[in-house]
Amino acid sequence: MLFEKYIFKLQFVEDAYAPPYKGSMLRGAFGCALKTVMCGSIKKDCQECRLIERCLYARVFETVESGPQAKRPHPYVIEPPLETVTSYPTGESLEFGLLLFGQANDFLMFFLHAAELMGKRGIGKGAQGRANCALESVRNLAGQVIYQPEVGRLLAEPAPQTLRLPPTPTGPSGEDAPPCDVTVVFHTPFRQKSQNRLLGELPFQALTRAMLRRISGLFEYYGEGEPDLDYRGLVAKAALTPTVASDLRWRAWERYSNRQQSRMQLGGLVGSIRYAQVPAAYLPLLSLSRRLHLGKQTTFGLGLMDFNTEGAGA
Repeated sequence: MLFEKYIFKLQFVEDAYAPPYKGSMLRGAFGCALKTVMCGSIKKDCQECRLIERCLYARVFETVESGPQAKRPHPYVIEPPLETVTSYPTGESLEFGLLLFGQANDFLMFFLHAAELMGKRGIGKGAQGRANCALESVRNLAGQVIYQPEVGRLLAEPAPQTLRLPPTPTGPSGEDAPPCDVTVVFHTPFRQKSQNRLLGELPFQALTRAMLRRISGLFEYYGEGEPDLDYRGLVAKAALTPTVASDLRWRAWERYSNRQQSRMQLGGLVGSIRYAQVPAAYLPLLSLSRRLHLGKQTTFGLGLMDFNTEGAGA
């Protein structure tokens, strides 16, 4: 599956206020700008448009409510800064990431134009409405500047990497590496439901389900098909992996949905959790998941995780 992370740097041209968690602010402003770039009208209902199947905005941002495409994950993630700064004086910069999966990478120029328009329209709050800012630069995951507005063209051709499931670590004789302890850290709220209820704790089996669901969904729609894995076996064996320590806690987060004209509660679990003697077969899932985000509402940047290992198989 093609994958790239683009880092957008915005510079405020007036004093600005932004919320502590900026995922909703950035996603909303970016989506409105992209819709304008594609069709010129943010009020038009995409479901009533005859060009919906060809429209980049509709394919990337709109949620399919029913039919065979209803379970299709979005091909992007907005990664807001982890900083909780709320005040940005004139001249201060704000950076955010845009992850693109699959063929969404082919339309990078549209996303760049949307980011420029988003800055001109403003984000957060300024003295008289939204605070104006200017797109300063765009870097790729390797740190190379690939776009500057004053140049008006790409400085380097995008070269998305091909994301694959890593191989299972092996020992000297070619067998699977020994189990090891694994600590998983969620930097942004992780939301996942089981039996229609949000999880308030995270046994390893629930984490495994979330990883398999995310990986299989993205690779099915934007890659070369679901990875060849023993899904049932991995879920069943995950139940045998114990939790030995956890400081996971619930972080409340609320956003206002313009589409639904209501406030939405989108809190989730943050913090760390340690599992004992995790078999080597799960390490590729963990390694890939740290790139993809896990759980619900990943487009807002939720479910950003990392992990580290220690012990025999580390």
